[in-house]
Amino acid sequence: MKKKILSMLLLSALLLTGCSTVSQSVSSMVEAMPGSSSPPRIEVPAEPHWVSATGYAPISLQPGRTEQQKIIMAMRASKLQAYQELAAIINGQYLFGTTSVQDMVLQNDQFKASVAGIVRGARVIKSYPVQDDTYATVLEVDLNQVQRAWVHQY
Repeated sequence: MKKKILSMLLLSALLLTGCSTVSQSVSSMVEAMPGSSSPPRIEVPAEPHWVSATGYAPISLQPGRTEQQKIIMAMRASKLQAYQELAAIINGQYLFGTTSVQDMVLQNDQFKASVAGIVRGARVIKSYPVQDDTYATVLEVDLNQVQRAWVHQY
């Protein structure tokens, strides 16, 4: 009977010792975490760093039966070209070039360019006709906002 009581006391002591260790480790983790008692971290927004791009499109070369349809298509094409320009500013532009020289004379010089990327947060500043046959669209985006969107995504 004494052995049972002694073993129960020993088992209880071991269990309570484990609880205090767990309790201490949980307490130290909670203390290490920023709690509600610490002052909130306030980030000062950076000054906007606006970049703009302009896209152009000819009106007369657009598909459409009427002049109004052609104007709408040129508006759309100029906006897409402006987005392409912004994508090149934000994400960079891929260039591939080749040059051939024979007998120290340039024979062939070619290059290709492409742009790929996502443009978020751009806004149309102005969309307007230029002279008689061209449409232009100006877009702008805050580079700081683009950077914040990428940081929050990853």
